[in-house]
Amino acid sequence: MADYAKDVLVSTDWVAEHLNDDGIRIVEVDENPALYAEAHIPGAIGFDWKHDLQDQVKRDFLSPAEFGALMGSRGISNDHTVVLYGDRNNWFAAYTYWYFLYYGHDKAKVINGPREKWIGEDREATDEVPSYPETTFTATEPNEAIRARRDEVAGALGASTKLVDVRSPQEYSGELIAMAGYEQEGAQRAGHIPGAISVPWAQAVNDNGTFKSADELRDLYSSKGVIEDSKPVIAYCRIGERSAHTWFVLHELLGLDNVVNYDGSWTEWGNLVNVPIEKDV
Repeated sequence: MADYAKDVLVSTDWVAEHLNDDGIRIVEVDENPALYAEAHIPGAIGFDWKHDLQDQVKRDFLSPAEFGALMGSRGISNDHTVVLYGDRNNWFAAYTYWYFLYYGHDKAKVINGPREKWIGEDREATDEVPSYPETTFTATEPNEAIRARRDEVAGALGASTKLVDVRSPQEYSGELIAMAGYEQEGAQRAGHIPGAISVPWAQAVNDNGTFKSADELRDLYSSKGVIEDSKPVIAYCRIGERSAHTWFVLHELLGLDNVVNYDGSWTEWGNLVNVPIEKDV
């Protein structure tokens, strides 16, 4: 598909043809979880990113045991290929894909296009919640090679590592701490990490939410200076979901090995004491 480095995308046609394939579990993860209850792909399992996929006490991932228990309870085993999609051009679908790889499950794919594409094509949809037999899912120890922590980000300042800020231009410049409607996910300070390159995540997709071709993506990130001589790349946004989308583009679609997602992102960095920021306003 469009000469991407890895076979990680499936079309809506492919999904329609595999709705009854028991080796597949379709998973919807939306920025707005209420959308799943309205209509979803038949058989799709719905996850609430905030309540299902996050520790409810600390802002962090579930433990390997908790992640495995959640998947097993919803009928997802290590043998299943997980096919992900969601709203907002697959923000949280890409985030959940990254999450699965973090815990060692690389049998995962993303639908090339968000839920709006499926609905807009007048394909079959339902409000029925599937019930799959409980099974066993064993998560491996975390793959830290695809995740950046704040100390790694601090160590990248002034180094050859490329930092890419995928938020809106207004967030990057410091005009806004968070987008309108997302003030609860803000920080004490506005701006960006020093030296970060601004490439808003949505520049990677077409008007219908499908990903641009590999050549277009390579040209985009090369022209902005993100792709340069195999230098390491750290992507960040506000809470880690938009940057997971950019990580997916760079790591999976373009095949760059040394790319990580800083999921602490601006809500962590902008609240840290005694770390530098830059502002353009």
